[in-house]
Amino acid sequence: MRITVTYYLDVISSWCFWAEPAWAELKKRYEGKAEFLWKIALMDKSGLPTSREQHEWFYRRSGTIMRSPSMLRSDWCDHKQSEYLAPNCVAEAAKDFGITDDRVRLALAYAGLREGRHFEDWKIAAEIAAKAANLDENELLERARSIVVETRVRADTADFHLLQVTQRPTFVFDSEIGDRAVFSGFVRLDPFVAIMDSMLDDAAAYAAYKAHFGEPPA
Repeated sequence: MRITVTYYLDVISSWCFWAEPAWAELKKRYEGKAEFLWKIALMDKSGLPTSREQHEWFYRRSGTIMRSPSMLRSDWCDHKQSEYLAPNCVAEAAKDFGITDDRVRLALAYAGLREGRHFEDWKIAAEIAAKAANLDENELLERARSIVVETRVRADTADFHLLQVTQRPTFVFDSEIGDRAVFSGFVRLDPFVAIMDSMLDDAAAYAAYKAHFGEPPA
């Protein structure tokens, strides 16, 4: 039996940026044993900094907690928007060109949070993403700005809110036997490994029982 792991993120989120090493290692350890998906969960005004001073305070907090040798950059942010559609829709649009892995959104996150590039601008976001995935920049930008992609992003964000959590990243682990675990705001690997091992063990136990006794009586 397989496990499905869904990662809800916002490309601009510093905590999602810090969670990426754990996500990458999780995918590596459980390759072939689980399906790994990522979906956009747009941050709204309540979760966004309102000034550069406040923004950098948040970056200092997360950076020191994660023992980062360098600080994230807030240069990219205008502190005016109530949500940042451009980097998120561009990352989502790349899926329509067959880029379903992490490379586009990672390139966007690195460019904005590490280099301070203005990836909140549609054209700059498309340029960064197109280069990372070897796509046509204009075609990608057109798709990213389409109602189809925005609708999909907002639908995934609505699904995120149905979980009744508030933090990005949020990781949802689902097994075929109906077990579910939700980790909201977690960025380190250890709890993810623990739940994966537990779910896989339970799924194997169900499979063994079925092999011995078959389906339940009607």
